[in-house]
Amino acid sequence: MRNTIRDEKIGEKLPAADKKKIEDSVEEAIQWLDGNQTAEADEFEDKMKELKSVCNPIIAKMYQGAGGEAGGPSGMDDDEAPPFAGGAGPKIEEVD
Repeated sequence: MRNTIRDEKIGEKLPAADKKKIEDSVEEAIQWLDGNQTAEADEFEDKMKELKSVCNPIIAKMYQGAGGEAGGPSGMDDDEAPPFAGGAGPKIEEVD
């Protein structure tokens, strides 16, 4: 997420306040992860959901505002997708 908003093509489309909100949320999540490395899987999932609840609406609003500027009818290039879309990505599994 942090790399996404630092990308020039995406970062320039975000208002400074939204960018700061994402940066702060990511930093808070990283600090939580550093201090809770022995947390249960459901705690990690809850933290991820919390981060998504902050980031996804901002990114979605940005893509809606693109309104066809980039390729395709949605305003997104084929290789460009909102972060965390569809819950895809690495999963945390409990290991004995």
